[in-house]
Amino acid sequence: MKAFLTVWVILVLALHQDCWLWTDKTLVFGFLPIGLAYHVGYSCLAAVTMAMLVRWAWPSHLEEAAQQRPSRDGTGRSSG
Repeated sequence: MKAFLTVWVILVLALHQDCWLWTDKTLVFGFLPIGLAYHVGYSCLAAVTMAMLVRWAWPSHLEEAAQQRPSRDGTGRSSG
């Protein structure tokens, strides 16, 4: 799964370079420049990518270490 996510992130990074829409004056929905519409879609794709990374590539050992660490006030709960 991590190999897939690595390839996915590289693909998303490559899609960020949208040089093919720089001179296109097409309007989406009659008012939105296509370059801006592309970036709206790209932003949604980036959000989905981040959700995938958190779901499947988050380092769980760090979460476990944080939960086992005692808090500063001595109650066993984190203060933030």
